[in-house]
Parts: sequence; structure tokens; C-alpha cells
Amino acid sequence: AQQPSDAVPDVAPLPPGSRLPLAANPLFVGRQADLMDLARSLTGDRPAVISQAALTGLGGIGKTQLAVEYAHRYGQYFAGGVFWLSFADAAGVANEIAQCGLAMPELPKNLADLPLDAGAREAITARAEVSAAAPAELVPAVELGGLARLSDEPAPSVAGGNGRVAEALAAELGGDVVHLGEPVRGLAWGEGGVVARTDEGEVRAQACIVAVPASVLGRIEFDPALPADLADAIASIDYGHAAKLFVPLRADAPPSATLSVPDRYWAWTATGGGAEVQPVLNAFAGSAPALERLGVGDGPRVWTERLAALRPDLDLDTGDALLSTWDDQSWSAAAYSLEPAPATCARIAAGAGPLLFAGEHVAPEYGALMEGAVRSGRAAAERVAAAP
Repeated sequence: AQQPSDAVPDVAPLPPGSRLPLAANPLFVGRQADLMDLARSLTGDRPAVISQAALTGLGGIGKTQLAVEYAHRYGQYFAGGVFWLSFADAAGVANEIAQCGLAMPELPKNLADLPLDAGAREAITARAEVSAAAPAELVPAVELGGLARLSDEPAPSVAGGNGRVAEALAAELGGDVVHLGEPVRGLAWGEGGVVARTDEGEVRAQACIVAVPASVLGRIEFDPALPADLADAIASIDYGHAAKLFVPLRADAPPSATLSVPDRYWAWTATGGGAEVQPVLNAFAGSAPALERLGVGDGPRVWTERLAALRPDLDLDTGDALLSTWDDQSWSAAAYSLEPAPATCARIAAGAGPLLFAGEHVAPEYGALMEGAVRSGRAAAERVAAAP
């Protein structure tokens, strides 16, 4: 359909199969002339690309926001669909393209739907299920993009545990800004701002970023209730289930990694903060069926026996094994999300009034990862900071 040239259209649903992970900004005002100029430059019966060729200028003047607004307002006139690709990370371009393909209804949505050789299917399925912490029928086919990456680059981790990242950020804030062990019980919100209620009292603010996993978000009472479409988007998020087992080593070992295809778990040795390999065998099992096969609910015995059979090259001290499960963590009650649809992420990220949401389950990129959680939180913080 022909784009209007005399007025800027309202935000409208995109054509079926579109992929636009960024929500329309309800605070976007002005720039009508810029939007109409962009529309005129992209008029014609041919595919259109919004890139630096169409939008130029210094960083920080809102080129990305203008492109997002244009897509949400004028995308309805592109019957073939609107597809948003980020080229900020060269390593992630293939995944960006795969995400666009997943938006097309005729393509396989899940790993279980892909035509594969039986042997290859079993190995790939094991790898995908462990990584996603979910059965294959729930794993988005786009996960294969991540599994196929081969690189000699190191896989860094946080020595001492990922919790050190949050602790370091909290330390920079100083004082009594961060309250540990004091969960929010309720959020009253409206045009006047937000009131967060805990067992110890209340905190008032102009806006609130809710960085709580969707798996436990129901524990917070929202007053008024969240809009139905937002509540439905949150409720639609599926989570994986995972466990870790740590078994001390009696003797030194080199770095290594082994995948148990039948039992769906990884076992590896790795360096810590220095160059030496830590004296422990780490194991990670993903998906509820895998945890059941390993008898995780009854303790580490079955799993340690399987580990000893899988890694006879290691001298394991199975008597001191330590088992940890995500489902038993009170602040998450699950592992991580299963790549929600871009539209779902966009709706949750858009929030409601003074409420914004952040987390790995909201990230349009690097979902289910710490990187996605950080990027999501940064985007929400930038929106709060930019609000009048």
C-alpha cells in the first residue's frame, strides 16, 4: 500500500512474519518532519532498507529511535514484512538473520521439527537440550545458530562466581541503596509514579525497572493489575530446568570437556582466576527429563556414578560432591528463558506507564545469557534517564 505523505500515521501492528524486537516508545514526540522525509525517501514498490545510507548524523541524536518509530508507524504499508537486524556484533549477524527466518510461519520453529540424520539428530539434540535446559520440542530452532559456532577464542567466566558482578555494581552505589533479603511484595503504579512495598516499608519513585525473572514475577502484587496483553506476554515465557554438580579431584587434571549424549549433561575441568586448572570436575545437566534420569531429586549419588563412568581418566572424590539446582533457588525457581518470540520481548520491554521490565527474558539479543540481561537493563535505564 502507498505510504501517506501528508501526515504521520499512528503506530499499528506490523504485517505477519515481521521481526522488530524493539518496542515503540510511548514517550516519542516531535520529529514529524523527519519521519515524513524518511517515508518519502523509501517510497516505491520495492524492498526498503533503513541504514546509515538513510539516517546519518552524530551519535546520540536519536537515529535508532527514529528508525524504530518509522518502522512501527509505516511498517503496516510493507506487505512483505518488516525485519530488524542489528550489525553491532559481527559474530551475531548470522543469528540476526536466523531470527528473521523464524518469524516466517512456514519455517520449522523447533529443533524437533528439523529433518536430520538419526545419529546427528541425537547428538545435536543432546547439545541443544543441555544448553537450553529444556526438551527438544521446546527449543527454538534458532538455537542451532549458537551451537554451530566454532572459535579458538577463550570462553571467559567470572572468577569466584557471576554474583560478583552484581556485588561490584552494588558496592559502587554505596550506602544503604541496595537492600538484600528484602523482596518487593507489591507495586502500586500510576501517573504519579510507583510505590514499592516490602515487609520493612515503602519506597516511592517516578519510575521502576522490574528486573525479576518471569518465573517468580507472580509473587509481586501489582496495583492496578498489569494490562492484559502485558500479563499474557509475561505468562507465556517458558523456562528451562538445570542443575550443577561439583566433584573434587584428588589429582591434577588438564582442561577438558565431555558431553554425555544419553544423559544430557556436560562435564568439564577448567582454569580459575589464574592459569592452573581448578581441582574440581564441573557438570551441568539441562532439561527436566535429564534431571529425572540423573536422580537429582534424591541427591548426587546417581549422577556421580555416571560421572565416574564417563570420566574414568579423572580421580574423583565422589564422597564430597556438591549438588546445586536452579529450581530450588527461591529468587528464580527455574533456570533461564527459552528464547521468547521477539514480539513477546518487545511487549514486555515496553512496560506500562512508569513500570519498565528488564532481564535475560526480555532481551532481543543474547537472551538467556548474562549479556542479554545487562543489555536489557541498560536499555531500560536509558529510557528512564531520557524521560522528562
